[in-house]
Amino acid sequence: MSSDPYDYSLSEPDKPAKAIDSGLYIVATPIGNLADMSHRAMEMLQAADLVAVEDSRVTGKLLHHLGLKKRMRPYHDHSSDADRDALLAVARTGVVVLVSDAGTPLISDPGYKLVRAAREAGIAVSTAPGASAVIAALSISGLPTDRFLFAGFLPSRAKARADAIAEIGNVKSTLVFYESGPRLGATLAALSEQLGGRQAVVARELTKKFEEVVSGALPELAERYAAVEPKGEIVLIVGPPGEAQVEQGDFEAALKAALEVLPPARAAKEIAKRFGVDRAEVYERAMALKSGA
Repeated sequence: MSSDPYDYSLSEPDKPAKAIDSGLYIVATPIGNLADMSHRAMEMLQAADLVAVEDSRVTGKLLHHLGLKKRMRPYHDHSSDADRDALLAVARTGVVVLVSDAGTPLISDPGYKLVRAAREAGIAVSTAPGASAVIAALSISGLPTDRFLFAGFLPSRAKARADAIAEIGNVKSTLVFYESGPRLGATLAALSEQLGGRQAVVARELTKKFEEVVSGALPELAERYAAVEPKGEIVLIVGPPGEAQVEQGDFEAALKAALEVLPPARAAKEIAKRFGVDRAEVYERAMALKSGA
């Protein structure tokens, strides 16, 4: 028996793959730590007649680690209808496994078109669930998880990014984004500018050796990463409106000061943005202060 804790050899070399019905199988792969590969996912890869991949170099390394040699075909943002039809042709009588470079397929990738086409063609679609960077990051963020909105990557251009943040900023849910190291500072600055002091988490390199989870108010994180370009895969989580940790004394003092120079509605808007709290609640408190309550 191997002493390697990550030994994923699939039994004896001569043992045939477990029989699996024809169809399309959506299979999650590890986001970093190879120990997260499920046994069922390995069985599906072993049985695959064709593996649809984002990048054959990435999946090729995983297959090599598992001791498998499989035919691969690219399937990504630039794939054509003909590429999709070719996968469906195999899935009608054989086993096609769809994987992403890491984690669960269809999360921020075009796989849904393949799934939809397979269902319309009467081809069975099944899944071997597993690792997902979104869920992994949420589970250790310390932010509310009962309701969340996954928004993928924000646009890179400032105007488009600002419009996207404005569109979802008032949704009463935790917001989850993917981000890259070179863009993180600008994204945090934009979120801080528009959403104020909401609590947020930067989760980087999850399940890997250099995993890092940093939490704080958006302005603090924007300052931290302004001149630092972190490496690796990043999930950025922003708490919902009203979840910022606000010192009541500071909040009251700031609101009273704002009311000395601004009308209640404008003061409420400014303070809500600064402290990352619900604007309607701030306005209600502003009116109470104006009436002497």
